[in-house]
Amino acid sequence: MDQIEHKFIDIGGLKLHVAEIGTGPSVVLFLHGFPEIWYSWRHQMIAVANAGFRAIAPDYRGYGLSDQPSEPEKTTFSDIVSDLVAILDFLGITKVFLIGKDFGVRPAYLLAVLHQERVSGVVTLGLPLVPPHPRTYYKYLPEGFYSLRWKEPGRAEADFGRLDAKTVVRNIYILFSRSEIPIAAENQEIMDLVDPSTPLPPWFTEEDLATYGALYEKSGFQTALQVPYRSSNEEVSITVPKVKVPALLIMGNKDYVFKFHGREEYLKSGMVKEFVPDLEITFLPEGTHFVQEQFPDLVNQLILTFLNNHT
Repeated sequence: MDQIEHKFIDIGGLKLHVAEIGTGPSVVLFLHGFPEIWYSWRHQMIAVANAGFRAIAPDYRGYGLSDQPSEPEKTTFSDIVSDLVAILDFLGITKVFLIGKDFGVRPAYLLAVLHQERVSGVVTLGLPLVPPHPRTYYKYLPEGFYSLRWKEPGRAEADFGRLDAKTVVRNIYILFSRSEIPIAAENQEIMDLVDPSTPLPPWFTEEDLATYGALYEKSGFQTALQVPYRSSNEEVSITVPKVKVPALLIMGNKDYVFKFHGREEYLKSGMVKEFVPDLEITFLPEGTHFVQEQFPDLVNQLILTFLNNHT
C-alpha cells in the first residue's frame, strides 16, 4: 500500500484525489461504487502495476479525499464522466482500460460509448453494462427497498445521522454482502437491519473499516446519496447505445442484485450482449457484491488475463 502515490488535480475549481501506481504504457482506470472509494481497488491496483500496467483510481467529486461540490444535491453522472475525462486530459492519457464496480459501471459505460476512441476495453463487477434509462425494477419492490429509501431527500440523512460514519459503512458492507436485497419494514430504517453484534465479512478487516470510516467522516454522505441514488433516472442522449470495445463482466453468484426483477434472466440468457456484443461473463460461485475485496487473487487473475489479451 505504501507504494501507491496520491495527488490532487484541480478540475473546474474542485481538487479531485487520484491514487496511482505503476509506470507501464497501458493505463487502467478504476471506477468505484458505493460505499466504496479509491481504497476499494487496493488489491487490483498493486496487481496490475506489478504486471506492467499503470493503475489510476480517483475518488469522485464529493467522495473520499476529493472536494465536495458547492451544490452536492445537483451532482450528476454527467459531472462524474466530465471529471474523468478531465483527469485523463490533465495526466496526458489518451487511452485506458476501464474497470468499474457497482454504480461505477455507469460512467464506464458512458465513457466507452461517448469516448470510444479513448477506451481499450471495459471490465465491470457487480453490475452489467446497460444503457442509462429510468430504473423500472423499483416498481417490483416494496417501499422499504434500500434504494427507494435513499432516494428520498432527508430520509437517509436522518438514518445515517444517528451513527458515526464508520458504523454506517460497516452496516452497508454487511448488508450488501448478503444474498438478499436490503428491505426495511414500514417502521424500520435501513440501518436498523443490522444487529450491532453482527461481525464484519471475514475478508473485510477492522483496519479496512477504519480507512473507509475516516474518509467518510471527511466527505460525509451527501454527494454519495445524490450519485448514484437521487440521480439514477438522469437521462443521457446516446445515438448508438452499444459498447464496441471488448468487455468482461465478473459477477458473484450470491450477489443480491440477482434478486432484482429480470436481472438474472438479462445476464444468463445473453440479452446483455445486445448492448455489449464482445462480452465475456464469469460467475464466481461464492461471490457476493464485493468480489474484488472478497476474492482479490481470483479477480486479479481474471482482470490480468483480460488486459493481456487485449493489450
